[in-house]
Amino acid sequence: MMRNKTWIAGVALATATVLALSGCSMGGSSSSNKEASGDADGKGKTITVWAMKGDYTDETLAAINKAFKEKTGADVKVQTQQWDGIGTKITTALSTSTPPDIIDMGNTQVAGYAASGGLMDLTSEKSNLSAGNKWIKGLEEPATIDGKLYGVPAFAAARAVIYNKQIWKDAGVTSEPKNWDEFTAALDKVQAKNAENADFVPFYMPGQYWYSALQFIWDAGGNVAQEKDGSWKGTMSSENSIKGMDQWKAFQNKYSSEASRSVDTETPSMDDMLADGKTGAILSNSATIGTVKKTNPALTDDSLGTFAMPGQSGKNQVSMVAGSDWAVAAKSQNQKLAIEWLKIAASDEIQQTWVFEHDGWLPNSVEGLDKSMKSDKFPQVQKGFFEAAKNSKTTPASPNWADVESDKSINDFTKTIATGSASTKDAAQKFDAHLDEVFAKKN
Repeated sequence: MMRNKTWIAGVALATATVLALSGCSMGGSSSSNKEASGDADGKGKTITVWAMKGDYTDETLAAINKAFKEKTGADVKVQTQQWDGIGTKITTALSTSTPPDIIDMGNTQVAGYAASGGLMDLTSEKSNLSAGNKWIKGLEEPATIDGKLYGVPAFAAARAVIYNKQIWKDAGVTSEPKNWDEFTAALDKVQAKNAENADFVPFYMPGQYWYSALQFIWDAGGNVAQEKDGSWKGTMSSENSIKGMDQWKAFQNKYSSEASRSVDTETPSMDDMLADGKTGAILSNSATIGTVKKTNPALTDDSLGTFAMPGQSGKNQVSMVAGSDWAVAAKSQNQKLAIEWLKIAASDEIQQTWVFEHDGWLPNSVEGLDKSMKSDKFPQVQKGFFEAAKNSKTTPASPNWADVESDKSINDFTKTIATGSASTKDAAQKFDAHLDEVFAKKN
């Protein structure tokens, strides 16, 4: 799953686009964390933290490490890792007797490593780690396997509607829609206003953009797959999932271009479509704000607006969220100290001052999102992403989900629906059969 760096006004950071490998919920480490509870005296000790390039900045990690040193007396060795080949590297490290104590991993990676017994069970520490906050579901749920917690949410990036205010204003739309009817009415006006422009579409949504399709499925009460008795099965052919896909197809076919029904998000780039004024809106994450402004310097934060994607259910669609979690190696020799480090990293102080204000990520909890939005440093152009993140999900927590993304079968599935080359029911049944084969593979 692609995750892009969130941008916040006034923060000059390098853009990072990373590939988060999928993971899943089929068992987990039997390692107990009873020994990890209580205060940790770390004088003379050093813990090792693997941090992924493009996630927390060096300054944020330094702030965590300073507070950790003051609290425990222990030092921290941070080793920055590259995303290329990280799956194999983590698997190898977790199998050794001296693994890194703490590992930064994509939210959908956690369960896969837990399933192999590589991660520490953090369940008994959850109340201390969360400090009473409600973590973002799209970060917590993939890290929870059979009711046990194996990862601590680090930060999030959510998807929301991004629109060109001037294009909408020219079409007579001056306020953001609050529900599905207002949303489609606004798009109808934008479509009518630009009817003579053959290169323009009201809402650009490529046919292979399966992230967007999942939001329609979830809004209709469906799901991609479900776990039962420790096994995962595809559920795209369920009544609600088919309903969601039909709604997605109707929306995509009406408001995007016919040419877009068979393409991915890069040919052409959704961001470029918005920057070039060839569409009035797209569904994307906050990295798009920075990219669009760079591509078209005439556009500013004031030129763009964002809001959570309305759903036909009467509520906002559940947002497809990306992000990272911190996990502790089951064979770590410093589990007590690792827990103390995680408490600091997940704390309100770090999440607000560093993760949000300095690094530009969405904080890891609903309370943190609300607090950030009340900050005088909060850029209003980010509002939609923060609202969307409050109700979020991610891909099925199967350890084999990465195969579904890498073989592009899900891209082909949504492309088939968008182009109408097969009925939704037939395509869904075929895709479910493929999912069942993938899920049945042994790791």
